[in-house]
Amino acid sequence: MEKIQVNTTQNVNLEYSAAGVGLRILAGLLDTLFVYTYIIILVTVFTNFVIRKNVYSGNFNENESFNQAMIGLLILFLLPAFVYHLLCETFLNGQSFGKKIVKIKVIKLNGTQPNFGTYLIRSMFRIIDRPLIAILAVAVSEKSQRFGDMVAGTTVIHLNKKVSINETILNRMQSNYKIQYSQVAMLSDKDANIIKEVLKFSALQEQREHLKLLREKIQNKYGIHNPQQNDVDFFNTLLNDYTHYKFEN
Repeated sequence: MEKIQVNTTQNVNLEYSAAGVGLRILAGLLDTLFVYTYIIILVTVFTNFVIRKNVYSGNFNENESFNQAMIGLLILFLLPAFVYHLLCETFLNGQSFGKKIVKIKVIKLNGTQPNFGTYLIRSMFRIIDRPLIAILAVAVSEKSQRFGDMVAGTTVIHLNKKVSINETILNRMQSNYKIQYSQVAMLSDKDANIIKEVLKFSALQEQREHLKLLREKIQNKYGIHNPQQNDVDFFNTLLNDYTHYKFEN
C-alpha cells in the first residue's frame, strides 16, 4: 500500500498508509447508497402519507395551502442530502459513514486538524471531481489526492488499526486531578494537537521513534523533564495537564 509522508509543524515526519482508489470508490458507493436511501424514504413518506389529496377525485387543490407547506418542509429535509459529505466530515472528524465502514479518513498534509473551511473546500470541488476525474486524479497524484484535496491541502488515509486515543485535542476531565507540569500554560492548541496526532500515529503504525523525537523537542522548548515516565505516559500526562489547565482558566 502506498505511503504518505506528513511533516508536522514540529518537523516530525509521520508516515500513513494512503487510502487507495478501491477503498475510496467503495466508500463513495456506500455514501451514495445512504444518500439515495434517505431521499427515497423521505419522498415516499411525504408523497404517500403526508401530502393530502381527495380520495375520490385525486384532486390536490382542496388542500393546496397545506400541501405547499409540506412540500416546503420536504425540501428542507432534503437539504442535508446535498451537503452530506460536508456535514459528515465536519461532525465525524474527517469521515463520512462510508469512510467509517471502510476505515479511511481525511487528514491535513501539514499534520494539523482539518477545520470546517478545509472540509468546505473539499465539498465545493466535488462539482469538478466527478467520479472518473476523481479516480484518475487519485491514481496519478503523488499523495493520492483528488483536485479538492490538492486545493484544501488534504488527503485520505487508511486507518489500519483502531485507536483508543480520543479524536479531540483535549482529554477527558478527571475529578481531583492535579496538574504535574506547570509549563503546559505555555502550550498552544497546535502543540497539543501535534502531541495528539503523534500519539495516535505511533499507536496506529507502531513506530515509537516519533514519540522520542517529539519528546526531545518538547523538553528542549519548554523545559519539561521527567525521566521516570516513558514516552506514552509523558505525553498523556501533558495532555491531561493541558486539558485541566484550559478548563480551569
